[in-house]
Amino acid sequence: MRPIRPGDRGPAVTEIRAVLTGLDLLTPTDGGAGDEFDSPTERAVRAFQQSRGLSVDGRVGAETWRALDQARWRLGARTLYHAVPEPLTGEDVRTLQERLLEMGYDVGRADAVYGVRTSRAVAQFQREVGLKPDGSCGPYTMGALRRLGRKVVGGRPQWLRESDAIRQAGPNLVGRTVVIDPGHGGTDPGQVVPDGPLRWTEADLAHDLASRLEGRLAASGVRVQLTRGPAPRTCLPDADRAELANSLGADVFISLHTDGHANPAAEGVATYHYGTDNGVTSATGERLAGLVQREIVARTGLRDCRTHAKTWDLLRLTRMPAVRVEVGYLTSAADRDRLVDPRFRDRVADAIVAAVQRLYLPVERDVPTGSLDVTELRAVVTAGTVVD
Repeated sequence: MRPIRPGDRGPAVTEIRAVLTGLDLLTPTDGGAGDEFDSPTERAVRAFQQSRGLSVDGRVGAETWRALDQARWRLGARTLYHAVPEPLTGEDVRTLQERLLEMGYDVGRADAVYGVRTSRAVAQFQREVGLKPDGSCGPYTMGALRRLGRKVVGGRPQWLRESDAIRQAGPNLVGRTVVIDPGHGGTDPGQVVPDGPLRWTEADLAHDLASRLEGRLAASGVRVQLTRGPAPRTCLPDADRAELANSLGADVFISLHTDGHANPAAEGVATYHYGTDNGVTSATGERLAGLVQREIVARTGLRDCRTHAKTWDLLRLTRMPAVRVEVGYLTSAADRDRLVDPRFRDRVADAIVAAVQRLYLPVERDVPTGSLDVTELRAVVTAGTVVD
C-alpha cells in the first residue's frame, strides 16, 4: 500500500484518527476536519510508532497500518482461539502472551499472533486452574487470569529458556542453519546514492555483503540460505522473509541493510532485535545484536549507534534469534567510501561470523571482542575435526 502521509485526506485517515483517539493519543478536538492527516495526527502517529517499536516517520505504511488495526483490541473484548489458516492477531493477543510469560508459561515470542504455542500455553494454564483445557481464552479464562498474580519471581523465564536452548545446542557452528536476508531488491533498491560515474544502491551492497558472509559461514560448516538472489523481479515482503526462515528451521536470522538520512553527517552502524516498550524481548536476539554490534565496531571503526529493540515484522515473526544490521549510511561520504571498498565488506562479514560463533560459546569460554580469528573456524572444518 502507498503510505498515508501528512496532507492526505479520505476515509482511511478518518479510520486512523479514530484508532489514535481510542488510544488517547489524539482528542476529537485536535486538528481540523476528521478526514485530514494534519499536524496533530502526524504527532499522534509518531507517538504510536515510538510506543510500538516501529520506525518513527509519521507516515502510515503497511506495517504501521497493521499495528494500528491490531491496537483496536483490548484483552477481554473478544474470545481468543487458534484459528486456521489465518490466526487471530492483535494487541489483546500480545497482552495475553506477555501475561502468560510473566506467569511462567512458554508462549515463545510475544508476537501478537495466537498460534499453536500460545494455544498450548493457555490450555496448560486452564488445566492447572481447573478449567476445560481447550486452548481458547474466553470469559472464564480471563477471570482466572485476573485472579492470579505472577508465578515467576526474580528472573526472566523466557530468557532462561532461550539461554538454555543455546547452551544445549553446543559451541560448534557445524551443521547449523543460518538465513541471511539481503535487504530490499527487485522493485525496491533501498537507498540510492550516485557516486561519480557509479550508482551505488543499498540492495546491491546488501547482496554483495550477504554473499561474502555466506561464503565464510559455509566454509565454517554452516548451512546457509539467502532470502533472495542478486536481481529478483520483486521485493519479498518482510513477513514472507520471516516465514521462509521459519520454514527452514533456521538457527539464526541476519538481515543486512545500509541506512540513509537527510543529514549527510549521520553515520555509523546500528543493530536491531525484537523487543517491546515494556521490556519483553527476544533474549538471544538481544545478545546476538550486542555481539554483532560490538564486533563490527571493533573491526571496522564505524561509529557505534548501539543496539535497539523493535517490533518490525522481520524481527517479530521469526522464531529464532534474529537481528537487522544497518551497516553504515550511504548518505554519508565517509561511510560510503568504506562501504564501496570490498576489503571493508570482508571485515564486516568476518565480524558477523565471529558474533554468531560467540553466541554459542559458553560464558566461560567467550573471547574478547575483535580477537576471534574466523579463519581458524574454517581450518577446523577443513581438517575434519570438531572441537567440543
